[in-house]
Amino acid sequence: MQDGLNWELIALVAGGASALLIGWDAAVRKGPRPDALKGVLEIAWPVLFIALMGLLLKFTDFAAVLLLAAVATGLILLVDRKALAPRRAADVPEPIVVDMARAFFPVIVVVFLIRSFWVEPFKIPSGSMKPTLLVGDFILVNKYTYGIRLPVLNRKVVEVGEVKRGDVVVFRYPIDPSVDYIKRVVGLPGDKVAYKGKLLSINGKLVSVSASGYYTDAELNYVRLPTFNEKLGEKAHAMMIVPPEPVVNLSQVRQFPHRDDCEYNDDGFSCTVPPGHYFMMGDNRDQSADSRYWGFVPDDHIKGRAFLVWMNFGNLKRIGNGID
Repeated sequence: MQDGLNWELIALVAGGASALLIGWDAAVRKGPRPDALKGVLEIAWPVLFIALMGLLLKFTDFAAVLLLAAVATGLILLVDRKALAPRRAADVPEPIVVDMARAFFPVIVVVFLIRSFWVEPFKIPSGSMKPTLLVGDFILVNKYTYGIRLPVLNRKVVEVGEVKRGDVVVFRYPIDPSVDYIKRVVGLPGDKVAYKGKLLSINGKLVSVSASGYYTDAELNYVRLPTFNEKLGEKAHAMMIVPPEPVVNLSQVRQFPHRDDCEYNDDGFSCTVPPGHYFMMGDNRDQSADSRYWGFVPDDHIKGRAFLVWMNFGNLKRIGNGID
């Protein structure tokens, strides 16, 4: 049995029931609509709309769904205003679907604009960024740090700033762009990144690290793992390793674009970052599926820089923590 609720099944059932009720009202019902039925339909229309938008997430990302929802509700309002309302008698009530569109349209547009051009929330699903970010952290991502991009198309139209080595960024996973990943930028275009003997080097120079203590990992039976302060770029950040783990599990390395720019062996790997791409690694250095396994991240996959933990329901002390 799966844990939790099957929201996809719930959406299908609720959307289907709402569609049947709305269809019956339009095609079968005769005579005036009772107040009770009107109240039920005022719920059915929003339920159907939300269910359809939710199911679309299986085929595209949330930004595209928001844009589609804004267009759909906007068209309903436009058609009603230009074509239907002028011919509607004064004593005839406004259609429920129009009332729903009027309520939803401004909210959807505001959310779409905020998520597309200002900040976007994400939830940390795995421990690959420990100890910087923990499972269950809800974070905010600045969408304009690296420039203004057209939503859905992800095409940069205004240059604002450059991706910096050491930034924690959210990006579209190159293997499956519908999935968002979060990692730290280790290599910039042209950099030669090497990780051997648990030591990271950039362009032949070892990255500065200093021991900072231990992290007790509850997900690994409370094993105490060594942590370090690592300096990539201007600021230091926390990083940890798992001593028994290999620096790279060769059996997990995929074939990926520009794979020939990398060399792997039992000691580790080295990669030269191609133009217009970045090399990403997790702060949980030995428990992270990152660029060493699936390759480089194209610039147009970058969504923004993570800067704040705004909620963690399992650890309220995390609220308000900045992300270095």
